[in-house]
Amino acid sequence: MSMFDTILIANRGEIACRVMETAQSLGVRCVAVYSDADAQAKHVAMADMAVHIGGSAPAESYLRGDVIIQAALDCGAQAIHPGYGFLSENPDFVEAVEKAGLVFIGPSASAIRAMGLKDAAKALMIEAGVPVVPGYHGADQDDGLLAEEAAKIGYPVLIKAVAGGGGKGMRLVEAAGGFQAALESARSEAKTAFGNTDVLVEKFVAKPRHIEVQVFGDGTKAVHLFERDCSLQRRHQKVIEEAPAPGMTQEMRAAMGDAAVKAAEAIGYAGAGTVEFIVDGSDGLSSDGFFFMEMNTRLQVEHPVTEMITGVDLVEWQLRVAAGEALPKAQEELKIDGHAFEARLYAEDVPAGFLPATGTLTHLQFTPQTRADSGVRAGDTISPFYDPMIAKVIVHGATRDIALAKLRAALSGCQVGGTVTNLAFLGALAGHVGFGKGDVDTGLIARDINSLTQVPAVEARHVALAGMAALGLLDGKAETGFTLWRPLRRAVTLARGEEIHALKVRVLGPDLQIWNVDDVEVRATRRGQGWTLGGQQAADVVLAAGVVTVFDGYGMAFEVVDPLDRASGAQGDGNLIEAPMPGLVRAVDAKVGQVVSKGDRLAVLEAMKMEHSLLAARDGVVAEVLAVVGDQVEAGAALVRLEAEAEVAA
Repeated sequence: MSMFDTILIANRGEIACRVMETAQSLGVRCVAVYSDADAQAKHVAMADMAVHIGGSAPAESYLRGDVIIQAALDCGAQAIHPGYGFLSENPDFVEAVEKAGLVFIGPSASAIRAMGLKDAAKALMIEAGVPVVPGYHGADQDDGLLAEEAAKIGYPVLIKAVAGGGGKGMRLVEAAGGFQAALESARSEAKTAFGNTDVLVEKFVAKPRHIEVQVFGDGTKAVHLFERDCSLQRRHQKVIEEAPAPGMTQEMRAAMGDAAVKAAEAIGYAGAGTVEFIVDGSDGLSSDGFFFMEMNTRLQVEHPVTEMITGVDLVEWQLRVAAGEALPKAQEELKIDGHAFEARLYAEDVPAGFLPATGTLTHLQFTPQTRADSGVRAGDTISPFYDPMIAKVIVHGATRDIALAKLRAALSGCQVGGTVTNLAFLGALAGHVGFGKGDVDTGLIARDINSLTQVPAVEARHVALAGMAALGLLDGKAETGFTLWRPLRRAVTLARGEEIHALKVRVLGPDLQIWNVDDVEVRATRRGQGWTLGGQQAADVVLAAGVVTVFDGYGMAFEVVDPLDRASGAQGDGNLIEAPMPGLVRAVDAKVGQVVSKGDRLAVLEAMKMEHSLLAARDGVVAEVLAVVGDQVEAGAALVRLEAEAEVAA
């Protein structure tokens, strides 16, 4: 079988763009699919052909397998690449693709099903000789039996939902006395999330590391492309990944690689997959201290770090094997070269509790010589309907220290305007002393969350620079208003969140400005084409849509305030509960006349694939309910109004 002529990519965003880059370089035509929200998206622009498949919500578009398959047939595609997420691990979709006479670029439906339920997968792994965490994975779900099994395993133990994922239905139990309550809580959450209350009980690993092995199979044989360490996680979501794993020994690498290959071959795996292990890092790494956790039957988000250290294009391998070719390399031909990191850059408000954010990207620039896998460009909008990823920032160096230094430089040089990001958080992680030493485990971020999420300090020189941009005084044309006997005087007001900065400036010539920032004087002088403020060289700055972004300390945004607007806006009574971002109203608990206490849930907003509870900011009485379930609302939309405190007192 020769290489495909045309493939359809059943996905969006950066993975759709990533697949297209490789496929098009091989001469393969690419068909994109898109929702209403993605009509102008980067992956649509990159594709040779694009097909509209429905509404903005995933259920109305990217999860409509029948519509996607029909689009592939209509466009003359021979195969469908699922990317990751959406339908990538849906065995019914795989069967439907094959029934339509198309090739699914990925594993078989039976392989996906074999790894779909955690308890069945673990039983299969035990049979294949793959080490698993000591635990109970049986069908008997009697409370007493589960408690007995927990005692046999030895506390602490983890209760996990059989059909779990993303940390849902998972509870840590430190001692026997807390088992029953934790079991009931895990079952309740599992029922809501998955419609399945079955649980398994496992030994809790004290200093866990998350190390996974990239495998690749042809349906019969498999090879591994070494390991990735994904221990830097927040609430079970990976943040920074690296390859190879720090502290890894040749003996343990061989043992883990062998176990991963056994896992893949046990299910006749074809294509790219990842076998995830939980590793006991409490006393260094040892070849008997790793345990099978799960297998992801698709390409992983973090696959680029493996590509960087092996020189292998995993998407090319996917296409070649799916087209009927043999595995491109034998195990002994695969080697590790250097070290790589990937950091996930998101539109999210870290100080607000990592709240997903939206916004139009007014500016987007990555550090030169950095691989940035991105599905957005400057001018694109971060939509509330999908994951708010902006890019994956990927670096490679000869050693771990060199690669980490490159990561720090890549993050500090990254510029994003138009939305808040987690850049400062990623930068703090990249500079974390323990992480720098390779002393990582899955609890690192939670332990040090306060120091990792400190808001970068805004100095007077930053505010003055923003003022220069706001008043158009950066380009040297200010001298048009300057005379020998009367300096130009200007004023501007800037807002950064709740902070209001009043600025005044005296332009004393084309190369000298004296700024007053909240009664602090900042001297701005120009030498050549560059400015210095307060004796320090000015950072890059961008003005767009009434917002100035100063790119120092991972980006500081200042809104240019019209004083008249602010004066009129200040008359609000502060009793409104507003949508913090665009989203879908999932629930409304508030009722007119209801007496509520501070912290009571008034409504639930669904945005960025997450649900956000909107709480009463104070005690009060509900005056108006301004939204109903099913409403699609914009950021700042009023949802509930409380009676003014004066009204209640009267």
